[in-house]
Amino acid sequence: MFKGSNVALITPFKNDKLDVDSYIKLIHFHMENGTNGLVPAGTTGESPTLSHDEHEKVIELCVKESNGKLPVFAGTGSNSTEEAISLTSHAEKIGASGALIVTPYYNKPTQEGLYQHYKAINDKCGIPILIYNIPGRSVIDMSVDTMSRLYELKNIIGVKDATGDLNRVDQTLKKMGKDFLQLTGNDDNALEFNKRGGSGAISVTANIAPKLCSQFQALSILTDDKSNEESKNLDIILQPLHNAMFVESNPSPVKFAAKQLGLCDDSVRLPLVKVTEQTKEIINKALKSTKLIK
Repeated sequence: MFKGSNVALITPFKNDKLDVDSYIKLIHFHMENGTNGLVPAGTTGESPTLSHDEHEKVIELCVKESNGKLPVFAGTGSNSTEEAISLTSHAEKIGASGALIVTPYYNKPTQEGLYQHYKAINDKCGIPILIYNIPGRSVIDMSVDTMSRLYELKNIIGVKDATGDLNRVDQTLKKMGKDFLQLTGNDDNALEFNKRGGSGAISVTANIAPKLCSQFQALSILTDDKSNEESKNLDIILQPLHNAMFVESNPSPVKFAAKQLGLCDDSVRLPLVKVTEQTKEIINKALKSTKLIK
């Protein structure tokens, strides 16, 4: 349902307002270039600085424009359980395929608090839910045991793992089995992640290199020797781009790269700022190395 190369969509701005035309163009860009699934209004989409109305509109536009041709897992997380329920209910109402829900940031709940947070959302909604575990930004790390408890609930289907710990793939697979969906949130470890039992990525790099990321993901989940060699070669090509996307805080680098490709402006909302000149040089070098620009 939600495997392969799934893009953590950026949210374009113009004069600090949602740039609807560029956003629609981005959605169709992905539909035409091999992306397997869309994730609007996630943290790469600057959800913390979207107004409630903007957040809902971004999801609505994505569902409408994709028109059932690609699955849409809407970013509906919050550090307020009630707000997460509200956003997830809205996503369900307007036809999203599922929801990506980040662990609550700043509050620093216990493992029991995490369980009760997701259970409350699960109990009020009826669409598939992916846990988004990213301790580097949310401070709290959901344990495999807590995920296992959540997997017993009707709507919890998997995890976007951005821990960077590849041993988690093995531990999660052993605890929950192969039907529990594991997607990496770290583009740079996708090759090994899939090799260990993952099913794809929710990718930042796919914003600007959807064809390459899709081709890589399709090959990396296969096990024959030819596919393994081809996926390794694509991974080598993509690594400089993956690294360049995180020289400064995401999504500032990927927005600059998108501007270089004529996809949208590089505006971000405070407290994020545009990348420095030094970072621009690094990004341009990576774009050239992958032949995305001359």
